[in-house]
Amino acid sequence: MLNYIIERGDIMAQTLVNFRIDEETKKEMEKVCDELGMTVTTALNIFIKKMTREKRIPFDVSIDPFYSKSNMKAINESIKELEEGKVIIKTMEELEAMENE
Repeated sequence: MLNYIIERGDIMAQTLVNFRIDEETKKEMEKVCDELGMTVTTALNIFIKKMTREKRIPFDVSIDPFYSKSNMKAINESIKELEEGKVIIKTMEELEAMENE
C-alpha cells in the first residue's frame, strides 16, 4: 500500500508497516496516546524519525534484574522446595504473634 503526504511542501511516499504486539500492550499504548492527544501511528512515527535521526534507540534499554540467571535459579529452587513440602507456611497474623512471644 503506498500513500502520499505533503510535508514541508514536498510530496513524500508512505508505506504500510505491519508488526505483531500483544493485545493488552496495544490497548495500553492506545490509551496513553489518546491521553497525549495523538494516534499510535503518530507516536511510532516520532519514535522512528528520532531513531533514524540519532542512529540509536532514543531511550535506555536494560535488563530487568528480576530475570537474571541467579535470581531465576533461586526462584526455581524455592518453587521446588514448595512443591516438595520443604517450607513452613505462616500467615501474617501468625508471624506477628511469633514476633510478640
